[in-house]
Amino acid sequence: MGDATGEADGTGLRVAFDRRLKLEFHGATVTSDAGLLAFRELDDALGLTELAADVLADTRTGRNGRHSLIAQLRQAVFGRLAGYEDVNDADRLGRDPAMRWVVGGRAVTEQAASTSQMGRFETSAMTSPTNLTALADLSGRWIDRVQARRAARALVLDIDSSVSPTYGAQEGTAYNGQFACMCYHPLFVFNQDGDLERCALRPGNVHSAQGWREVLDPVVARYRGQALRRLLRGDAAFALPDLYEYLEAEGFQYAIRLPANAVLQERIAPLLTRPVGRPPHHVRRFFASFRYQAQSWSRARRVVAKVEWHPGELYPRVGFIVTNLHRPTKKVVAFYNRRGTAEQWIKEGKNAVKWTRLSCVAFRANAVRLQLHALAYNLANFLRTLALPREVAEWSLTSLREKVVKIGAKVVAHGRYLVLQMAEVAVPRELFRGILNRIAGLRPPVVVRCQPERDSGLPQSQGRRASAVRPATASRGQEQPWRAASAAFRLESGYKEPEITCQMTPRTAMDRRAGLRPASIWGMSALTRQVVSDRRAGGPSPAGGRANVLREVADNRADCWTTDAATTR
Repeated sequence: MGDATGEADGTGLRVAFDRRLKLEFHGATVTSDAGLLAFRELDDALGLTELAADVLADTRTGRNGRHSLIAQLRQAVFGRLAGYEDVNDADRLGRDPAMRWVVGGRAVTEQAASTSQMGRFETSAMTSPTNLTALADLSGRWIDRVQARRAARALVLDIDSSVSPTYGAQEGTAYNGQFACMCYHPLFVFNQDGDLERCALRPGNVHSAQGWREVLDPVVARYRGQALRRLLRGDAAFALPDLYEYLEAEGFQYAIRLPANAVLQERIAPLLTRPVGRPPHHVRRFFASFRYQAQSWSRARRVVAKVEWHPGELYPRVGFIVTNLHRPTKKVVAFYNRRGTAEQWIKEGKNAVKWTRLSCVAFRANAVRLQLHALAYNLANFLRTLALPREVAEWSLTSLREKVVKIGAKVVAHGRYLVLQMAEVAVPRELFRGILNRIAGLRPPVVVRCQPERDSGLPQSQGRRASAVRPATASRGQEQPWRAASAAFRLESGYKEPEITCQMTPRTAMDRRAGLRPASIWGMSALTRQVVSDRRAGGPSPAGGRANVLREVADNRADCWTTDAATTR
C-alpha cells in the first residue's frame, strides 16, 4: 500500500470494456466496513471492552507503546467480525477509517496497530497464564452484562465438542478417528440465546467429554444462587455418571443421550417388533419411559426411549435419553431435540467468525486466538438478539457480516466532525436507524446528582425538597428531553441536607397542554409547586383553565415523585 490516502501517481486503473471508467484506490478515505460502527456502538452501550481493562494485565515494559491493550483487543475482535481473522491484514486494516474510529485513541488521528504489533499482542501479551484465564472468563462477564437486559426465567446450557482441522505442525494437533483428520478438538458451552458461555481448546486426540468439569464449573458458578430454572443438554459422549451426580448436586435438570445396549433394548422389546400390515407413508413414533441403573451408577435414573419406523427402512431408529425431568416422554424428547440448535451455532462460528483458523505454532497462542474468536462471535450474537429489528431478526451471523458490516462508505472530513456517506443497498437508512435506536435503548438511564436547597414555596412544616439539575443535552440518537422529578422531605428536628440521586422521567403530554416554558420542564414553577403542596395537604387550589391543567400535572407528578436516594443524617 504505497499511498494510504489515494493513488500515488494520480492515474488510477482502466477497464477495457468501457474506457470511460477509471478506478482509483483511496484506502484512508473510503471504507468497506462502515457497519462496524454499529457493533462499536453496542460495545459502548454495554461497556463490554471496557471490562477487559479490569482483568487484562499489560506485560509490556517499554514507555513508547503506541496503542493500549484495550485498543489492540478491539482491533483483534472487530477485525474478526469484519472477516479479517489473520494478523496479516493488520497493516491495511490499520489505515481503514472505520477500523481506526472503532479502535479509538491514537488510531483516530494516526493508524491502528500494525501486523507486527498485533502479532506480539496475540502470541506474547495474551499468552501469559493470567491473561489467558482472563480472556476465557471475559465471555462470561460479557454475557452477565447482557443478561441484565433480558427477562430470562430459565437457563438452558448445551455442551458439545467440535473439530478444528489443522494443516501444519501446530503444537497439540493430532489425528482424530471420529473426524478422520488432523485437528484440534475444542469444547463449547452455549446458552439458549446462542451466546458462547465458555470454550476451551484441546488436543485433537482427546475424548469428546474430556475436561468437561474445567469448562462447566465457571459457568455453573456464575449462575449459582440466581432464581433461574437451570437445565443442560448433551449428546451421548457426555453420558457420564460423574456428570449426572454433578448436575444433580448443583440443582440442574438434564437430558443427555444414552448409548444403547442390550439391557435397554430388552426393556423396549415390544416396540422393536415391526408393526403388522402395510406400512404407511409417514413416520410412526413410539415412546417409553422406565427406570434404569447401570453398573457404574450409584442409583437408578429415568430413561426415555423413542422408536421411529420410517417408510422404506427395515429396522427402526432407536434412541435413549437419561433425564431427571418430570415431563411427559414426548416433551422430554422434544426438549432434547432442540440441542441441534447448538450445532447450528457452532457452524455459524466456523463460517462467519472463522474460529477454526488456528494457525499459530504454539498451543497457547492458538488458545488465545480461539478466545478472541469467541468474543467476536458473542458480540455479533448480542447485536442479533438485542438490536436487530423484527424484519431481520432471523439473519444469520454470515448475513450480518455480509450485509451489515460490509457497508461501503466515503469519508468526508469537516472542521469539527467526520461524515461517513454510507451506501444504501442491502441495509437501507431506516433499518440502520432502527438498529441504532435499539442500541440506544440498552444504555443505562441518565442519572443526575441533585443539590438540596430550601424551597420558600412550601410551608415549613412540609420540609425541604431537592431541586433537580438539568442534565447535559443528550447526544443524537437518544431520547430527549427528560425531566428530573425527585424530592426528599425531612420532618424531624436536626435535619441534615440529604444526598439524592434523581431518576429521570420523560416529559408527559400534560406539560405541553399546560403551556409550560422549556425551562420549567427541569424545575417546577412556584405555581405548580403550590398546586402539588395543596393537593397533598387537601387544601384549596387556584381556579381557571390553566390551573385545572396544572392540577392534572400536579396529580401526575405527585403520583410519580419517587426518590432513589441515599440519605445520610
